Amino acid sequence: MNDLFQKFETVPAREIIPGFDAHLIHTDKQTLSLVKTKAGSHLPQHHHFHEQISMVMEGEFEMTVEGQTKVCGKGDVVVIPSNAVHSGRSLTDCIILDTFTPVREDYQ
Repeated sequence: MNDLFQKFETVPAREIIPGFDAHLIHTDKQTLSLVKTKAGSHLPQHHHFHEQISMVMEGEFEMTVEGQTKVCGKGDVVVIPSNAVHSGRSLTDCIILDTFTPVREDYQ
């Protein structure tokens, strides 16, 4: 692998949905994503077979997972099991670190 050391800032951002720009790093087995959101942006209700762990690094993000809702702030971690229905909204501009297993092929 030629990209053993990377900086998110040098990885081009990709708009995954309106208001959500992600810098994505992929390996054969996982995806790491640094997402920058705009205040008021909505993450529609959805599910996927990937396991996901999200950590709010800056801002406040309201997350709903399987009907449970919490406002998450800096340092809060959300564990989203495979196929769990989830949604959210950015209460402020946010920076969120997401990991997905297996790799998000739809984001490559």
